[in-house]
Amino acid sequence: MARYPELQRAFKSLSVQSDLYKPTSFWHEASRRIAAEIEDLGVEDFRRLPLPLSYFVPTYGPPTLGINQEQAQWLSAKFQDYLPSGKKAQLALDAYLSGYLNALADYRVLTAANPDPDDFGLNEFSESNFGNPIEQFVFEGKTYSRSSLNYLLGLSLLKRHADLSQIKTVLEIGGGFGTLGEILGKAPRKGIKYIDVDIPPTQFAAEHYLRTNFGSDRVASFEDFDKKERVEVSSLPDFSVMCSWQLPKIAGEIDLFVNFISFQEMEPHVVKNYVDLVSRLSPKWILLRNMREGKQRSSSTGPGVDEPVLSEDYLRMFSSYTLCTRNVFPFGYRTVDGFNSELMLLKRP
Repeated sequence: MARYPELQRAFKSLSVQSDLYKPTSFWHEASRRIAAEIEDLGVEDFRRLPLPLSYFVPTYGPPTLGINQEQAQWLSAKFQDYLPSGKKAQLALDAYLSGYLNALADYRVLTAANPDPDDFGLNEFSESNFGNPIEQFVFEGKTYSRSSLNYLLGLSLLKRHADLSQIKTVLEIGGGFGTLGEILGKAPRKGIKYIDVDIPPTQFAAEHYLRTNFGSDRVASFEDFDKKERVEVSSLPDFSVMCSWQLPKIAGEIDLFVNFISFQEMEPHVVKNYVDLVSRLSPKWILLRNMREGKQRSSSTGPGVDEPVLSEDYLRMFSSYTLCTRNVFPFGYRTVDGFNSELMLLKRP
């Protein structure tokens, strides 16, 4: 008997949907394998399982650093062998290998950008540990992961241009495990609605994450919308976790649309379909974070996409919107091998 029958039902429903709402090449095999891993080892530990760490639970240290945990431990031990009395040098190496230095750099940007309180509580947020994360950092008594700092920096960029007090409904496609929902749910200003649209099994992880943090009565799942033909934004609860094929059911208007990373993991025609569906909801603001150069192509050495989506493609797809700003420094990120994780903020004229 399945441990999580609702997850199995989500995959069953997915199987009969249009290809526009199914995982594309990057996620096609991974989605089933991640689901099997969660089914086997439990959603309570999803933030330390190997496959989620490789796909939707980002870290500063291993494995996102480019080396795995065993290699990091080996390097640290070897360094100690060569410099047995070099305590400060050892601390510096371990701070890098653990991801602490990169996390600290992002935290410094966050604090510099948010000296004062705001409606989203960007300088007050502290993250939950549901999912038993392999990596979190505590700065000045507040807990962060790479996921939460990524979103907090993106929202800091938004704050430079938008009045946060006017943003009351937020829609995200590909919300990972629900971090943006957690930030909005913990904001000092109450009543911000968060809608997360995703494929299984990530929608399953997000639903559990948000329910653990805010209570099941405040979170609607994909099954709550399964038999509805139309879903009014105004009728939604505080948190809604929908599956990709349910996005066309949403009616009304939203204030902010967010996509961090997941568009770059899809094929262009799939992204264009989502863009069209989002545009009809007339968001006032669009906040994107994706690789300027696009995702790597699929090959025998690892997963990728068939056709990368580039930054200019997003601007063309959202043709009725005006680009406010694009940012790699300080709110985005440049990889050591020269790729740019770029934030773009667009506004409805």
